[in-house]
Amino acid sequence: QVQLEESGGGLVQAGGSLRLSCAASGRTFQGWVRQARGKEHEFVATIRLNGGTTRYADSVKGRFTISRDSAKNTVYLQMSSLKPDDTAVYFCASSAYDSVNPYQYYTWGQGTQVTVSS
Repeated sequence: QVQLEESGGGLVQAGGSLRLSCAASGRTFQGWVRQARGKEHEFVATIRLNGGTTRYADSVKGRFTISRDSAKNTVYLQMSSLKPDDTAVYFCASSAYDSVNPYQYYTWGQGTQVTVSS
């Protein structure tokens, strides 16, 4: 079985850190989309797999870092200084576009729950 789904979520206190991982999709842009309870999908971050150019939602800029390890064929989201508002299901996502629109991203897993307590 080829594992493409995201992993690394969990429960963390405010101010803490988590690192999410996902297998690279091979599409031009890969990143993360999240969905908080009762809310729409929200763009989090994306990285250009060829070159490493990154883009972040304003809400996470300076706290989250997206990266990729080409040798391991893996994309990471390092989340630091976590806030309760970061609580959501995080989905690995890919796109042909350099976009902040979550609807232009394809998600394929069930997501990993990130819960940040106050």
